[in-house]
Amino acid sequence: MKLYSVSDGPPSLAVRMTLKALNIPFELVDVIFNNGEHLTEEYAKLNPQKEIPVLDDDGFLLSESIAIMQYLCDKYAPDSPLYPKDPKQRALVNHRLCFNGMFYYASIGAHCLAPMFFDYERTPMGLKKLNIALATFEEYLKRLGTKYAAGDNLTIGDFPLMTATLCLEAIDFSLDEYPLIKNWYETFKNENPDLWAIAEGGMKELAHFEKNPPDLSAMTHPIHPIRKVNK
Repeated sequence: MKLYSVSDGPPSLAVRMTLKALNIPFELVDVIFNNGEHLTEEYAKLNPQKEIPVLDDDGFLLSESIAIMQYLCDKYAPDSPLYPKDPKQRALVNHRLCFNGMFYYASIGAHCLAPMFFDYERTPMGLKKLNIALATFEEYLKRLGTKYAAGDNLTIGDFPLMTATLCLEAIDFSLDEYPLIKNWYETFKNENPDLWAIAEGGMKELAHFEKNPPDLSAMTHPIHPIRKVNK
């Protein structure tokens, strides 16, 4: 099994945490984002979307981090509480996965990561959308009243929410206005140090790029405008 991954990418980090939590051996293949390795025609053979990560399980190629995490649980740990079988419990986990991908991480990525790597600005509207996303997650935690995002035990629903939230730590964004998120975030760190070690590595890279913008001038991106870095 191979995982094509970028070292600071939240979706890649979430998949790596899943593999670690399930004790699945794999080969980590680093895709150098800043060099545009994911934009090559060779990489497109793995994933026509040219996005990261991609799982290669003995020739079975699968992209999209949520689908990868679900597949790993279904195939290699069907009885794991990380992805419960009970329909209502699984529905909550699936909701958290979808909520993150379509709403939470989308707002965080636009505010934190896009200006870090590309020619986008942090705007009042982007900040407003970010706070709406945080307030929504805070409300979900309040309504459920459990330790983790989808219950009292850790699930794969927590992993992408965690790797999205670490982007906020990387830019020194305070979670003081969202005490339930802050408590959930710190609980994850304290109770899962081996998983946090994976996430923390990515967070520290992002924190470095926040203060030292990467030079992407050699990359031609088909969608995002490249930010010029003064040398």
